[in-house]
Amino acid sequence: MDHLFGMGHNATLLVWALISIVFLVVMIAKFKWNPFVTLLLSALLLGFLAGMDSQELIKSATGGLGGTLGTIAIVIGLGTMLGKMMAESGGAERIATTMIDRFGEKRVHWAMMIVGFIVGIPVFFEVGVILLIPIVFIVARKVKMPLLQIGIPVLAGLSTVHGLVPPHPAPMIAIDAFQADLGKTILFSLIVGLPTAIIAGPLFGKWIGRRIAVSPPENLAKQFSSRETGDLPGFGITLFTILLPVILMLAGSIASIADPHASSPVTRFCAFIGHEVVALLIAVVFSFFTLGFARGFTKNDISRFTHECLAPTASIILIIGGGGAFKQVLINSGVGDAIAAIATQANVNVLLFAWLVAALIRVATGSATVAMTTAAGIVAPVLALNPGSSVELAVLATGAGSLVLSHVNDAGFWMVKEFFNMTVPQTLKSWTVMETLLSVFALAVIMLVSVFV
Repeated sequence: MDHLFGMGHNATLLVWALISIVFLVVMIAKFKWNPFVTLLLSALLLGFLAGMDSQELIKSATGGLGGTLGTIAIVIGLGTMLGKMMAESGGAERIATTMIDRFGEKRVHWAMMIVGFIVGIPVFFEVGVILLIPIVFIVARKVKMPLLQIGIPVLAGLSTVHGLVPPHPAPMIAIDAFQADLGKTILFSLIVGLPTAIIAGPLFGKWIGRRIAVSPPENLAKQFSSRETGDLPGFGITLFTILLPVILMLAGSIASIADPHASSPVTRFCAFIGHEVVALLIAVVFSFFTLGFARGFTKNDISRFTHECLAPTASIILIIGGGGAFKQVLINSGVGDAIAAIATQANVNVLLFAWLVAALIRVATGSATVAMTTAAGIVAPVLALNPGSSVELAVLATGAGSLVLSHVNDAGFWMVKEFFNMTVPQTLKSWTVMETLLSVFALAVIMLVSVFV
């Protein structure tokens, strides 16, 4: 069975990956199976087809699930609590009304993209979504705009930063592998990232918002719709509370860039408080005071809020974990290596090659970070053979490729689907198209910049 119809081993692996992904889509979209169960079944199916040892397969699936949730489960829990505190205190409402006042109701979706871009700089995509979802719901309700017209710009801002802008982990991996200059990469990432976020965010969001009508999931909408308290907390303290994890993570990144060997205690301290789990924990505790006690809530109120908000996140956490299990089996079964081998045989422009390798791995494994890491290893030797090309642009091309075509094997896909209460086809038409638009447009801008660099 290994060499299907006389095809090479690598091509066979790609066919098995394709079969398991088709199985996944059909079971969820057509037969309405639970995504968590189906993701686990698809992971096992792929492992058996690819000829993995049964014990090794179980280890890959549980390891992938645990590895994915190790940080993300804590991040989702803490992020939801922070979101709940913002909602109950009226903080999310305050940010929303201030943005609407400054930008005007007609242009509020532009403001949302900027918010996504800024908040996304040091936080993981998933954290950004959780921090900003309450604001998206409230703004959409206030200005009576389609939910996706407000949501897509936020997602585009977060996603662009996730794939292109250091100190995000994904671009940092490539910067290290390609020996690129950090300052130059940041400069180029802003030149490429801002127009890209505009096209995929406010412009596409406005177009798709009219075509796909969705309303927030009831349990989450109830949780995030702020109480009608007469007075709202100040804009400054609310913004500081939501940006506190951002500021702490940024401090951690800057310290580790300034002192890469962590030789001073200050660097080690900054790296500690800058870790997403610690930064969010500090911010949540801080919010108990600024958005809790300071707003007149009692300790019982705060205890109730933090309990209440966790129930709706349970299924989201499991689905993200299932995506992690599937991803790990894809990697351990050798599908990632198979793609690398096939891509290396083709002869193309280095920037295009970097984008293509990352894109193929992203489509197969569903993880931008995995695509970035694996592609960096494949592209680095090719870059060395092409001394004329800009390594900084190669970092961005790899990053852009790692965002393309987010579909059912990507944890982010399920997160967006659940939070925006969409069906699988609706998520493919909105989120998947947005990610692909983002990726392809970024590549076009990178190619354009490469003419001048």
